[in-house]
Amino acid sequence: MERGKMAEAESLETAAEHERILREIESTDTACIGPTLRSVYDGEEHGRFMEKLETRIRNHDREIEKMCNFHYQGFVDSITELLKNQVTDTNRKLQHEGKELVIAMEELKQCRLQQRNISATVDKLMLCLPVLEMYSKLRDQMKTKRHYPALKTLEHLEHTYLPQVSHYRFCKVMVDNIPKLREEIKDVSMSDLKDFLESIRKHSDKIGETAMKQAQQQRNLDNIVLQQPRVGSKRKSKKDAYTIFDTEIESTSPKSEQDSGILDVEDEEDDEEVPGAQDLVDFSPVYRCLHIYSVLGARETFENYYRKQRRKQARLVLQPPSNMHETLDGYRKYFNQIVGFFVVEDHILHTTQGLVNRAYIDELWEMALSKTIAALRTHSSYCSDPNLVLDLKNLIVLFADTLQVYGFPVNQLFDMLLEIRDQYSETLLKKWAGIFRNILDSDNYSPIPVTSEEIYKKVVGQFPFQDMELEKQPFPKKFPFSEFVPKVYNQIKEFIYACLKFSEDLHLSSTEVDDMIRKSTNLLLTRTLSNSLQNVIKRKNIGLTELVQIIINTTHLEKSCKYLEEFITNITNVLPETVHTTKLYGTTTFKDARHAAEEEIYTNLNQKIDQFLQLADYDWMTGDLGSKASDYLVDLIAFLRSTFAVFTHLPGKVAQTACMSACKHLATSLMQLLLEAEVRQLTLGALQQFNLDVRECEQFARSGPVPGFQEDTLQLAFIDLRQLLDLFIQWDWSTYLADYGQPNCKYLRVNPVTALTLLEKMKDTSRKNNMFAQFRKNERDKQKLIDTVAKQLRGLISSHHS
Repeated sequence: MERGKMAEAESLETAAEHERILREIESTDTACIGPTLRSVYDGEEHGRFMEKLETRIRNHDREIEKMCNFHYQGFVDSITELLKNQVTDTNRKLQHEGKELVIAMEELKQCRLQQRNISATVDKLMLCLPVLEMYSKLRDQMKTKRHYPALKTLEHLEHTYLPQVSHYRFCKVMVDNIPKLREEIKDVSMSDLKDFLESIRKHSDKIGETAMKQAQQQRNLDNIVLQQPRVGSKRKSKKDAYTIFDTEIESTSPKSEQDSGILDVEDEEDDEEVPGAQDLVDFSPVYRCLHIYSVLGARETFENYYRKQRRKQARLVLQPPSNMHETLDGYRKYFNQIVGFFVVEDHILHTTQGLVNRAYIDELWEMALSKTIAALRTHSSYCSDPNLVLDLKNLIVLFADTLQVYGFPVNQLFDMLLEIRDQYSETLLKKWAGIFRNILDSDNYSPIPVTSEEIYKKVVGQFPFQDMELEKQPFPKKFPFSEFVPKVYNQIKEFIYACLKFSEDLHLSSTEVDDMIRKSTNLLLTRTLSNSLQNVIKRKNIGLTELVQIIINTTHLEKSCKYLEEFITNITNVLPETVHTTKLYGTTTFKDARHAAEEEIYTNLNQKIDQFLQLADYDWMTGDLGSKASDYLVDLIAFLRSTFAVFTHLPGKVAQTACMSACKHLATSLMQLLLEAEVRQLTLGALQQFNLDVRECEQFARSGPVPGFQEDTLQLAFIDLRQLLDLFIQWDWSTYLADYGQPNCKYLRVNPVTALTLLEKMKDTSRKNNMFAQFRKNERDKQKLIDTVAKQLRGLISSHHS
């Protein structure tokens, strides 16, 4: 209970405290309300305080509401007035005070606007700047003629950068300008290609010359290696040749971009190594143009244009100058241009992807090969100098070897060289015809005199001659042959050497070389030398001494043929016993020449005899008996004796045949002289003189002018004359007529026709001119006898014919 009272008392006390606090809050300034409120929270009844506070606030609100309701309109009016004044005043003050702020804010607004514009502009510029930079780069590349990089830049510009800023007007201008730039790049690159093609056309000979020098160096090096083997070769392979062309397509060097194709390389003959043919050429214009056209989708157009232009250039290169055959330089320049052309094409084949292909190269090479071979056949046929033909052959071999290094088939060129070999042989034969002619014309046709051992050894060293008897003879002495023998022999050897030179580097077997040399040498012997000897033998003014010496000379040359066989065997290493080996026809050649000389001797002797006989002046009507032979015949016999004395060095049969031929011709000519139709009459006295001349001839025959005849063999040449003259001088017709036809007839060699012809000339046809009758009677008897004999002779002739 007490507790209840105590609680009630505390509650009243608390309520009073709360009332006091509320009054204090209502009456106290809000700045000092803090301690009062703290006292509430210091106590434990702040919840109840809050309830009382809420109740008091509601009471005040009701009172305010009542008061407001009572004073509402006036309050409203007052507030409205107050608000208007305050607003006007505040607005005035605000306008006054905010004027600078408005200005500042306006400025800030403008600044923010500009900032946004600048930011937007920077963003747009950052977007456009790469486009402009690429376009500027493009113009610079165009200006410096770096067209392939320019095309790449144009591609990036069109596909990467311009689409991002396509709404700008300047971009539209660029887009519209792109096709024009492409065409410009295309045209300029094509112009560079044309310059390149024109340049290499002009410089093909330089390119080819360098390539052929390189091939020559390699061949010389190979020869050195074969002769003197050594470790390590500097041979430059075909693959190495192509590493020279590693050209940067996107090179930034203006010089490399503008280069037309040929680099300036000075000739240095003393350099150890000739620069490669590809070192002279900058192919970047071709590569650039190819890439540009490929990027532009016009590669096929470019390939067709390039091939068409190169075909035209090939036809120009393959057209030889009209005077090419005149000098070796003409051929060399022709070959250089062809080699230069195909070196370029071969490099293009191996360094580009299909710009040219093997079929195209092979087609060009087939055309070039046919035209080159045709040109060489035509122009080489004009050449008459064997040295030029030999130099041409060496040049063709170098030409073929050079192109073979680049993989071109050259078998047809070597086949053509075999044709030129025949022409070379012909020019050699013509040259040696002149050499032989000079040797034979300048020879004195006298045995070579030797005055010392040195001269003797020199001649023996030039010509294979052995004669033990001549070696034993003291100096001075003479070789049996004249100077043309060693000279001709050495010139035959020189001819063989000349033939051998042509066969070098033709890739022929030793058997083929041997066969070629032997065939050419046979032509030299059987045609050239034989004709030269025949021309000398047939000369009008040649004497018997010269003919005799020619026979001696050809005899020794014939013996030397076996040494020529050995000489050819030594230089070709092909034994003469080898199957199909051609034999030399020298023996036949010299035999034929000797036989021709022998025949010419016989003919010459007969002509000399005829010349002497033309001096014969018989008085066929003379009645005087002569006591000696006619002067012309004495001179003739003296000439024959001196002539046959020169024949001592001739082979025995030649001298004997010449002597027998001369005696037979003399006998036949005397018989014709006696029986010729112009001699209508002759006397017995004339026959007596004629008989003296025949006796002189018989005496010459018996004297043995040439050794080796059997007894009376040479006299048989005059047997017909002797029996005819004996028959008429002895007037032994009874014996002749009785024994005619018998094997052992005394006048066996007398033909009845010949006897009748001569008998008819002895008839007396001028009887009226006889002064004495007794003489006329004797003449009549004689005429009767002659008529009788003539009648009997006619009977013999008719019976013989029947």
